[in-house]
This record gives sequence, structure tokens and C-alpha cells, in this order.
Amino acid sequence: MGTFFRGVLVLSGAAFIGECLEFVINMVLARELGDEAFGLYMAILPTMLFVVVLASVELPVAISKLIAEKEPNYHWGILVQSLKLATICALTVMVAALLILPQLSVLQQYHVGVQWMLFLLIPVITFSSVAKGYLIGAHQTSKIAIANILKRTAQLSGLLIVFYMFSFTSDLAIFMALLALKLSELLVLFYLVVVFIRKIHQTKKGHPQKKVSQKEVQKKLLAVSIPTTGLRIFHSITFAVKPFLITTALTNAGVLESVALVQYGKLAGIAFTIGFFPAFVAHSLLVVLIPIVADSYAKRRYDTLHYYLRLSLLVTFGYGLPVVLVFYFFAEPITTLFFGPSPAADYLKILIPYFLFQYCATPLQAYLIGIGLVKDAFLHSFYATVVSFCLMISLGSMPSLQMNGIIIGMNMSAVLLTILHYITICKKLKLNMLMRPGESKLFR
Repeated sequence: MGTFFRGVLVLSGAAFIGECLEFVINMVLARELGDEAFGLYMAILPTMLFVVVLASVELPVAISKLIAEKEPNYHWGILVQSLKLATICALTVMVAALLILPQLSVLQQYHVGVQWMLFLLIPVITFSSVAKGYLIGAHQTSKIAIANILKRTAQLSGLLIVFYMFSFTSDLAIFMALLALKLSELLVLFYLVVVFIRKIHQTKKGHPQKKVSQKEVQKKLLAVSIPTTGLRIFHSITFAVKPFLITTALTNAGVLESVALVQYGKLAGIAFTIGFFPAFVAHSLLVVLIPIVADSYAKRRYDTLHYYLRLSLLVTFGYGLPVVLVFYFFAEPITTLFFGPSPAADYLKILIPYFLFQYCATPLQAYLIGIGLVKDAFLHSFYATVVSFCLMISLGSMPSLQMNGIIIGMNMSAVLLTILHYITICKKLKLNMLMRPGESKLFR
């Protein structure tokens, strides 16, 4: 339990600082880019996230799970095989990127350097993923925390230097903003490599290493990596499609395309920035829970699994409920304070169910990954997304609802996803709906 709370507190503290910096970053971007360019910047982020998902191949999750399950004597062998797999994955994704990126029409309205930046981002993300996975599995959460702060600090510093010393056209300004993000990732890679080398040297010195089967390690890594990557790819695709689906629905409702793009920028850049600000706690829970759940489930410690499930949800509601109440009652003062008067205040109020249930879904997803139910997590996301997109298109196209209809669809997806996750975990761990031992009649 000490490891759990220490990990959550360290990661949450660092993530809080990172979210504050992210908040400032979005304020700088919103002010310097202008409404339309800021909307274009937010619209390209899902594509960048998709590239990041492919490049990482969810190695942090797979490696951290395997490291947590194995004794330190096997860590070096696992990492050697992980680096081999990472190299193959990076080369494969880079070749695919060379062929696909120039064909994407969505990139045609951006500076040509954006394509090359996305291409060069691939190896940086892949090898950072190996280091992150090892450090998470070895419970070196403080190192991950420092890396997160370093990334945001470097990104903000780059933006301030670029925008306050130079003046750019709209497309070049977007490119420079994305370049600052790329360079921050490069700095994080350098830091992680240094920490990774020092830590693995200490492990090898204190624990005589044993050989591991290359086939076995790669099989176990891929058993987690492939389905988890599939889940992330699905999320990334839906995230990338969402801006165009939303703008299409709004134009069907009679909104001008340029206005619809601005409204999406307000939704994604302001309402989501504020609403997901406390999600650093949920992400910290996910990072800490995966190795704990994987280790406990491998050793069939069901009492431990039950305890941490209750604890993680208690922590989630402990911070989530007060936060969303503050968002609801003080939406307008909060958005005005940081972004000026904006319709995003109304968006924030209606999105309250979405944020609260997303906070809950994150630690539940960690449980699904830890106990080997990634396939179920994927199916839950698929069902929730189908329902969400259908509602977003139908309700968002109604002139009387417009963006409110879009948000109702988002709320339904978060509620459905959380319920499906919760029911599946309770059934797997032989808990009833109140998280007490004993199957519920619902599962029979």
C-alpha cells in the first residue's frame, strides 16, 4: 500500500505541475495563433497522437506488466528483447509513415515540415516507451514524474521564445508550435536514456542476471502490446475522426464551416483543457495500478485485487465529485479567468458527466489490462463509440441542439464505457455490484 500511495502522490504532484503548464501552453497558443489557427492546431493533434500510438506500440504497458511479474534477475534479458522488438517496430512504422503521410489530405493545409516532424517523432517515441515501461514496472515513479515536468517545461519555454522573438504566418506558426512539442519529446528521451542506463546498471550489479527465452519474452510482450495497441489505435482513429464528424454535424445543423471549426477549437482547446485538468490523478492511478494488479493477479491474491479496486474508485470519487461540482457552478468565472468570455463555459457545464465517468474509466481500464482483459476493454470502447457517434451525428445535426447534441453523445459514451468496465471486472474477480465477494445475480 505504501508503494501505491507514494506512486500516486508523486505522479499526481508532477502531473499537476504538468497540467498547470499545459494550461498555460494552451493559453499562449490560443492567444498567439488566433481562433482559426488554434482550431487547426487542435485538429492536427489527433493525427499526431495516432502516430505516437503506432510508434509506442504500447510498450510501456507491456514492459511494465512483464517487469512487475518477473524477478530483478530477469530484467536485463527482458529489456534486451524489448529493445530488439522496439527497433523492428520503429523501422516498420517509419516505412509506413513515408508511404502514407504524403497521401493524407488532412496534412495538405499545413506546412510541409509537419510531415517530416511526424516522421522523425517515431523513433523518439518508440525508444522512450522502452525506458518508461521499465521504470514504471520497477516502481521508479519519481523518474517518470520528472520526465513529465521536463516535457511541459521545455515545450512552454520553446513556445515563449519562438512567439515573443519572432513573427510568423499562420501555417508557419502552427508548425513552430508543433516543433516545440517535438523537441520536448526529444529532451525527455535523452533524460530517460540516462536514468534507464543508471538504473539497469544498478540492477545488474545487485542481482546476477539469468537468461530468458527470446521467444517467451516477445510472446508475452506482444500478448499485451498488440491488443492494447489495437485499443489505442481505435481511440486515436475515433479521436482523429471526431473533429471532422463534429464539424460535419454542425454544418448539417446550419452552422458555417468556419464557425464550426472555431466552436470545435473552443470545445477541445478550452472546455476539454479545463475538464481534463484533474485527470492527472486518474492517469497516475493507471500507471501505478497496472504493475500492482498484474503482480497480484499472477499470484492469485484476490483480496489484494479487491482492496485496490475499492481504494482506486474511492480516490477517484474523492477528487472527482468536488471537482465537477466546482466546474458546474463556476464554469463561467473559470473560463473567463483563463481564456476570456467564451461559449466554452456552457460546454463545460454540460460535459460534467463525461469528465466524471472518464475519471472512473481510467483506473478500471488499468484493472482490465492488469488481469489480461484487454480484448474486453477494446469491445467496451467500440460499443461506447458507436453509440456516441450515432448520437453525435443525429443530435448534433439538429438546429435546436447543435453543439449541445454533440456533447450529449459524448456523455453517453463515457457513462456506457464505465459501466461496461465495472461489470466485467466485478464478474472476473467474483464480486457483486457493491464490490463484495460473491457473484451478483446479474452475472448468472
